[in-house]
Amino acid sequence: MVHHTSRHSRRTQQPMRRNQNSVAFASSVKLGPVTHTVLVALMVTVLGLIYLTQATKATSYDYETQRIDDKIAELTSEKTDLEAENARLTALDSVQNSSVAKSMSQPKDVKNLR
Repeated sequence: MVHHTSRHSRRTQQPMRRNQNSVAFASSVKLGPVTHTVLVALMVTVLGLIYLTQATKATSYDYETQRIDDKIAELTSEKTDLEAENARLTALDSVQNSSVAKSMSQPKDVKNLR
């Protein structure tokens, strides 16, 4: 009587192809469904915390950008006001020192005529 023990390995089930691993990894640790659920929940929590950290950084940059934009707008307005004041003072100075103004005489008496 011939007794055949047949061993089926991965190699006999499928022909080997190029760049294919000949050894399959089989974990000795078996995890239950509760452990899988806990691990997935932990991964989701970590990814959520990473997302929140990035979103918080972006929000703080937005606040900083808004503050700088407000300061730029304020300084631009102040510059415009100073340019107008400079133009007014320069114009008054040039009018007072003009040849037409120098040839004018001072009034002797100033009265309101109504």
